Amino acid sequence: MIPVPSNTRVWLAAGITDMRRGFNTLAAQAEQVLAEDPYSGHMFVFRGRRGDLLKIIWWDTQGACLFTKRLERGRFVWPAAKEGKVSLSPSQLSMLLEGIDWRTPQKTWRPLVAG
Repeated sequence: MIPVPSNTRVWLAAGITDMRRGFNTLAAQAEQVLAEDPYSGHMFVFRGRRGDLLKIIWWDTQGACLFTKRLERGRFVWPAAKEGKVSLSPSQLSMLLEGIDWRTPQKTWRPLVAG
């Protein structure tokens, strides 16, 4: 798992992205299309056309990181929007990377009153 600092925001780029792109062109897409600073320390997640490949770019204050994950079976759960961005929590990112539907997580039951 990617070590995500607690103050890091995670942004999904809605729609599809050309997976031949590297850090520089994905950073330009984050800046121009998502209107976010790619060197802010936030993570930007992009998905390919088939839905089985993800790329994550992240500036960790020392250098540029480019992470890639391909699922051998299934597809990554992605928003239906064709453009824009979606904010995720680090725990939702973990679910996404595991192939779990991050949009409707089932939280454990909590009692309404003590005793």
